Amino acid sequence: MIKGKLKVPGDKSISHRAVMLGAISKGTTYIKNFLTGADCISTISIFKKMGIDIEMENDFVVVKGRGLYGLKKPDTILDCGNSGTTTRLVSGILSAQPFTSVLTGDKSIQKRPMNRIIQPLSLMGADIKSNEGFAPLTITGKNLHGIEYNSPVASAQIKSAILLAGLYADSSTTVIEPAKSRDHTELMLQKFGANLTTEKKSVTINPCIELFANDIDVPSDISSAAFFMAAAILVPGSELILENVGINPTRDGIIRVLKDMGANIEIIKSTDEFEPVGDIKVSYSKLHATTIGGDIIPTLIDELPLLAAMAALAEGTTVIKDAAELKVKESNRIKVMCEELSKLGVNAVETKDGMEITGGSKIFGNITVNTYDDHRIAMTFAILNLVSDGEIKLDNKKCVEISYPEFFNDLKKVNI
Repeated sequence: MIKGKLKVPGDKSISHRAVMLGAISKGTTYIKNFLTGADCISTISIFKKMGIDIEMENDFVVVKGRGLYGLKKPDTILDCGNSGTTTRLVSGILSAQPFTSVLTGDKSIQKRPMNRIIQPLSLMGADIKSNEGFAPLTITGKNLHGIEYNSPVASAQIKSAILLAGLYADSSTTVIEPAKSRDHTELMLQKFGANLTTEKKSVTINPCIELFANDIDVPSDISSAAFFMAAAILVPGSELILENVGINPTRDGIIRVLKDMGANIEIIKSTDEFEPVGDIKVSYSKLHATTIGGDIIPTLIDELPLLAAMAALAEGTTVIKDAAELKVKESNRIKVMCEELSKLGVNAVETKDGMEITGGSKIFGNITVNTYDDHRIAMTFAILNLVSDGEIKLDNKKCVEISYPEFFNDLKKVNI
């Protein structure tokens, strides 16, 4: 049974952005509940190489900002590790700096598409050379111009790269999306003093003279909490309270979909000062199939592999559509989930932009799952292992350190 209370680590998206904006602001930014996963450490490492003094003690981080134009030319290549957020968002900032820098990352990053940011940043006047649309990226800072950009996909990384570049542009910059993606960048830019206006699916940022340091208390990451929601829902007799979780409406799709599938989920305490935050109470539930698609997809893109796994135990056939973005994450998550679920005896069919999963009452085990070094795939199958007929082993447990170093320890704490 899954029982008790748990506070999962800080939100990955917000932790990245707090360091980035702290670095280019005047003054000292204090960050509490920072996520100490490998991705966020990559962001800290990069800004240190550009002359920013950053101190870290456990999950408390102090960033001594040097202002919008205070970054120094790095002596070495900037290594983003496995972090797409770092690669794409930092590209927006570097596009306006008075020096040339090179951004790269691990094998996974070097396979992830970068033209999606190169194109709009180039329209603003950026000089970015790539390996045929992939990292490494060589970025020579230029004077940037404001643009209006219609993004072909709803992506917070694309939007954020353009908005961060827009801080340095000579006129206002607008990003229009097909559906609203997560808005952590907008909320934090406003907190640091940027002149920004938002409408339903568009954001406009005006050129900025200076940003000013702020204290950031990072909410717990809903994408990490989702795995424990799933555990409590799937394991009979369970009841769990997840504390201080970020429930931003651009990220809470997982809660809405699970409720739609029949899950017992309740927000028992909430506040909304900087980012909406709440305690989430979850208990064992019998699930039924649903259809997941349209505007809700950007609000749960990282949770879709987990939802696919949960659909394997729901009554009926769950359809996930409009989710082609899953193909360009740390792995092709559509292909991987269908292949690995099939090994467990699940009827999982890949479609052009999603998958169809027919639920049953059993998950077979006694197999080793190929995680493709993808942290969310690894954690998803670790949760299914709680309810499988035989053990589900992971070919790489270590990859969870990208976003949740203490995942397996926390799972032991609540698995009574």
